Amino acid sequence: MYGRLYSSCLYGIDGVMIEVEVDLSSGIPQTSIVGLPDSAVREAVDRVRAAVKNCGYTFPLQRVTINLAPADLRKEGSAFDLAIALGILAASDQVILPPGERLLIIGELSLDGALRPVRGVLPMVDHAFRQGINSVLLPADNAEEALLIEGMKVYGLRHLNDLPPLLTNRTTHKVAPLVLDSLAHLEMKRTKHPRSSTCVQESIEDYSDVLGQRHVKRALTIAAAGMHNIMLIGPPGTGKTMLIRRLPSILPPLTQEESLEVTKIYSSAGKFKGSESGLITRRPFRSPHHTISAGGLIGGGGIPKPGEVSLAHQGVLFLDELPEFSRNVLEVLRQPLEEHKVTISRSRASFTFPAHFLLASSLNPCPCGYLGSEPPLPMCTCSPFRIAQYRERISGPLLDRIDMHVEVPRPADWQNDSSPLTSAEMRSEVNTAGEIQLKRYKGQPFSHNSELSGSTLRKFANLSREAELLLKSSFEALGLSMRAYDRIIKLSRTIADLEGKDLIAANHIAEAIQYRQLDRRNRDLV
Repeated sequence: MYGRLYSSCLYGIDGVMIEVEVDLSSGIPQTSIVGLPDSAVREAVDRVRAAVKNCGYTFPLQRVTINLAPADLRKEGSAFDLAIALGILAASDQVILPPGERLLIIGELSLDGALRPVRGVLPMVDHAFRQGINSVLLPADNAEEALLIEGMKVYGLRHLNDLPPLLTNRTTHKVAPLVLDSLAHLEMKRTKHPRSSTCVQESIEDYSDVLGQRHVKRALTIAAAGMHNIMLIGPPGTGKTMLIRRLPSILPPLTQEESLEVTKIYSSAGKFKGSESGLITRRPFRSPHHTISAGGLIGGGGIPKPGEVSLAHQGVLFLDELPEFSRNVLEVLRQPLEEHKVTISRSRASFTFPAHFLLASSLNPCPCGYLGSEPPLPMCTCSPFRIAQYRERISGPLLDRIDMHVEVPRPADWQNDSSPLTSAEMRSEVNTAGEIQLKRYKGQPFSHNSELSGSTLRKFANLSREAELLLKSSFEALGLSMRAYDRIIKLSRTIADLEGKDLIAANHIAEAIQYRQLDRRNRDLV
């Protein structure tokens, strides 16, 4: 007696189709799972046996062999429980699988047969749909998430006894499954929750809360318009954290493709619980504590899972008090900042996670924070050795990858700022520059100025004669690296876009150089 059906597991942040084969043969009663299962998958035998018996079915007293194919791919998690249970019931003629319907089956079983939700449903269902499977049987708590895939018929169950009519052959069952038509349901959700920039940007935090600091708001507008990495430098209490935490309020809304990609990442990490609003539409904002490990930041584990840089994909990664992070942790950011992805290699496989984020950071000029301050601020009490140690935590290559270094001094005339710049005004500028970039880079594999490099930088960033002369003289005078040289050009491209100019002028270059404070001061934070 033999049964075969389809389930799925996560491989990084992507779903992978798994064939669950069940064979019943004569011999000493024994159940074994083959196909590189981890401990959670092997323990499914005990969960399934108890669930099957407690739901009134009969667990076969035969030799049961369960194969998870492909056999060379390591499987983890508890999403195979329901598929294994139905495979055993089908092979023993207690359940009839529909011959004409390709059905994906995922879900964890409790000992009494209740279905528990699993993580990663969205990428698993999306992959199955692309492989031609049009129906999915899963826990009811995951149904909302599965409905995000248009065209997929969703059967949401709360208990093994609630098997829909297309499976069970037990006429005594009172079937009450949750059967939803995904297309109609999604139309209802979209009507209720329109995808618009005003809906996406709803936030109680607004830049109107920040009085003064107009030059910093200008820098943040440029950073948001071109997705440029930014660092704010200044003494405590000047509003660095407050300014950066409002950065998502001026970012452009996620596109449909970006929303699906971000939602998949959160689903695979077990951080997407599903909601009436459907896909994640707001750009992520992640602010990890400075005690985070390198694995927590970029991802890791026996079977790697996404870290903070991937959870911040298409959004903002905020590192508050940058030198307080371990230098080893900060150095792992160098690859994702350049390549917009993270590659983690293990003995059996290599995993790649997307990590295209805007890095925003803040730091004090010294450990006490008051180096170079003037009254009424306190005097600095740090020794030169402590200051040197503090600065050495941030390497030169990492600083080179941060496009903008902006000073945030103590605001002077903040009490006279009766009409502070608001998020709506800043967002309007960002959206205008974003539309210019989308039009310019149509057909290219990128959409922001910060992603220009090599030949694309020379093609799309045209400098006037005066701008070229100013950049060359600054390159020699400031001792810039070639990476910093390119980043100044990319910054200038965004500044020109904010003014609606196609040609980069000398004033655009001059403003971009002003945002390289650490280069202008030979990496002196004073």
